[in-house]
Order: sequence, then structure tokens, then C-alpha cells
Amino acid sequence: MTTQTRIPPTELTGVFGTVVKVAARRMLGQVPDSMGVLAHHPALMRASMGIGRKIEALDELDDNLASYAVMATAAYIGCSWCLDFNYYKAHNERLDEAKARQVPAWREASVFTPLERNVMEYAEAMSQTPPAVTDELSAALLDELGPAALIELTAKVAFMNMSSRMNLALGIHSEGYADACALPPLATRATTTDAPAEVVGSAS
Repeated sequence: MTTQTRIPPTELTGVFGTVVKVAARRMLGQVPDSMGVLAHHPALMRASMGIGRKIEALDELDDNLASYAVMATAAYIGCSWCLDFNYYKAHNERLDEAKARQVPAWREASVFTPLERNVMEYAEAMSQTPPAVTDELSAALLDELGPAALIELTAKVAFMNMSSRMNLALGIHSEGYADACALPPLATRATTTDAPAEVVGSAS
């Protein structure tokens, strides 16, 4: 194991555990610490993985926009595991990884279109406590994306909020997937008075 989690990972056992381990090693080359932690509560693990797969399979929202949204959410909340994994995932799915690596610093970056910037602004606004989505931003995205894609965007950001906040609370951090692919480090998030601490690089 590569990280110091607050609840020590346990072994994945049984048929379900074997299937999960085989799938994880095929996809990631290892069994993530997060799976070992959640293995203490198999029913919750199944539920989380099940809804995650279903939300991931939705296809009303452009794949690149979805990637930027969930990465912006992870960067805002400060989940290095989620940020690193989704950068690695963008690379493996042949998305625009040059843009993906700029997501943590999207406000300062010049590579994003107005629509992409609105999507990431929406993700950050949703992730604030309380959420700070404005009527104007929602209306702009409704015009540009349509209702189904906007609802999907909202669901993907909400699920990433759940995943990111669980990982932070449980002490689950980056396991270096992007580093293992020799991807360039992620851009550094600029800190502000109303944002969480910066997430620096893929190995944070």
C-alpha cells in the first residue's frame, strides 16, 4: 500500500472481492487503498461502485466536459486521489490530456473555451457550502448543453463531491497513477481565501 489511510485497508475476500481485485489490477496495475478501506463495509462498497458505474456510463454530456468537471470538483475539494485518477483516466481514454492537466489552474489557464470554463465554474459553485450556483450560470449552461446534459453534469459533480469528501475524511490520497504513466505534473491550483488548499501535482 502506498498511502497512510485513517482506517487500515483490509483484504478483499469472497467472489466479489476476487472480481474487484482482478478488475482493479487489469485497469490500474494494483488494488487501490480506497478499495481496501471500503472492503470493511462490502455493502456500501457495492452500492458506491454500482452508482459510480451507472453515472459514468451516462452519455448526454461530452466526455471532455465531464472530465474537466469532475477534475475541477476534485481540485476544489482537495482530493488528490480523485484528481490523479481522473487525469490518468483522461490519458487512458484519449481525452485532451493537455487541457486536463491544466484543470486545477483553469481560472488562470488560457486553453479553455468559454463553455469549458462555465462547466468548471459550475462544478466549483456546486461544491461550495452552501452551493453557490447562480440563475445566470445555470441558464447559460442550459442554453449551451440542453437539459439532459446539464442534469448529467450536476449528477457527476455531485457524485465526485461524495467520493472526494469520503476520501479526504478517510485519509485516502493519490497513489501515483499519473506518475506511473509518466504524465507531466498537474498544474498547481492557485489558493484563494475561499478555496481549499492547493493540490500540487499528481503525487500529492
